[in-house]
Amino acid sequence: MDKFTVEEINLMCVFEGQDRKGMIADIKNVILHIQDSDMVELAGQVLGKLETMSDAEFAEVALEAAE
Repeated sequence: MDKFTVEEINLMCVFEGQDRKGMIADIKNVILHIQDSDMVELAGQVLGKLETMSDAEFAEVALEAAE
């Protein structure tokens, strides 16, 4: 599995406190309302990685936003 970039982690932090499946569902709901093409691309990258990883792998991801 590819590691997440800083930007991807920061996006995931918006949905922190959820399990992998919940985060996938929320990103899919929100992506429809994003008007910035770069953010849509970033959200798509995050979704792709989340959908291919296991729940155990997700549990090991450190969700700490970078300043």
